[in-house]
Amino acid sequence: MRGGPKQKYEALVDAGEIDFDPAQADAANALQALQDRLAKRPEPSLIDRLNPFAKKPDPIPGLYIWGPVGRGKTMLMNLFFESVHGEKKRRVHFQEFMSEAHDEIEKARQRSEQQAVRAAASELAKNLTLLCLDELEITDIADAMVVGRLFRTLFDKNVTIVATSNTAPKDLYKGGLNRQLFLPFIEVIRKRMEVQPLESEKDYRLERLAGSDLYLTPADEAARASLDKSWQKLTGRQEGEEETLTVKGREIRVPQAALGVARFPFGDLCEQPLGPLDYQRIARSYHTVIVDGIPVLGPEQQNVARRLTTLVDALYDHGVGLIASAEASPDSLYQGHNPDSFARTASRLMEMRSVDYLKSRHTGLEVETAEQPTSEDA
Repeated sequence: MRGGPKQKYEALVDAGEIDFDPAQADAANALQALQDRLAKRPEPSLIDRLNPFAKKPDPIPGLYIWGPVGRGKTMLMNLFFESVHGEKKRRVHFQEFMSEAHDEIEKARQRSEQQAVRAAASELAKNLTLLCLDELEITDIADAMVVGRLFRTLFDKNVTIVATSNTAPKDLYKGGLNRQLFLPFIEVIRKRMEVQPLESEKDYRLERLAGSDLYLTPADEAARASLDKSWQKLTGRQEGEEETLTVKGREIRVPQAALGVARFPFGDLCEQPLGPLDYQRIARSYHTVIVDGIPVLGPEQQNVARRLTTLVDALYDHGVGLIASAEASPDSLYQGHNPDSFARTASRLMEMRSVDYLKSRHTGLEVETAEQPTSEDA
């Protein structure tokens, strides 16, 4: 699909893949205007690039798009990122970006850099003119204390930033420890980025799943076909691509992902040595997770059952939609020792099928926890 984000959005509407939405159209127009400004940015000459005293081009303000889950932020970011050519561009989840930033800050401190945050930001800005950040949320004091200086340096290095968030700038890190030290970052957003609310009255996740069965038994071919149909509704018939998430240097393979939706075989999620931080990372990254083939779990699968409980807790706590096929109803899934220990998980699996749960707000926020083991006993 050619053209900029505005043209691509209109093409999706014309093709009947999505319904026209005024708030989405406004955001597409804002992204189109930004792409047009980027296209007109003059390329510095070789002499200017070699001259540290040459006048830098005027920075191009970024864009901060915020609104509740299911409003189409990820789709619009996709259209924009795919449309931009000629930029040294990068797209990354905000939490992954901050993890990289903290690693660079630590390296700078080991080099005895006096301004470690600025040095780290300069390193991150190398070979970069456009940075697209998904799910910008601040829940950790370590992030809150450095993000303002990071962004200021990136802007000073002429990096244009586009970010999506579930939260209005004024409400970021609300109630957080030492929030007064964080407030300058909100001012950075106000001065260096255009703020674009996406406050559509429609919840596209809810609308597209209306009438769909979200928990299918048994996990047969009919269930698989139903999951395929749910995938198509949520992603506008995209095939999806494999993605990799990073947690503390470890990689989590996501077999199929598109437009904020991820799909996994059950074994990839709960028969691998994943722990709470891994499941929280998945929950922060996707508004809906589709799981194929949850089996009945017996006494010998206690670790698998425990991982399923941890996964469901992470998805539930973050308001993530869950669509799954299983060999039994939630209250019959676990046939191991002490079945009462699975009662809360069964109850949550039942609740996550409801319209009220689907209306819940996907936070994309990290649940603070100490590092957990991810060995086979995790």
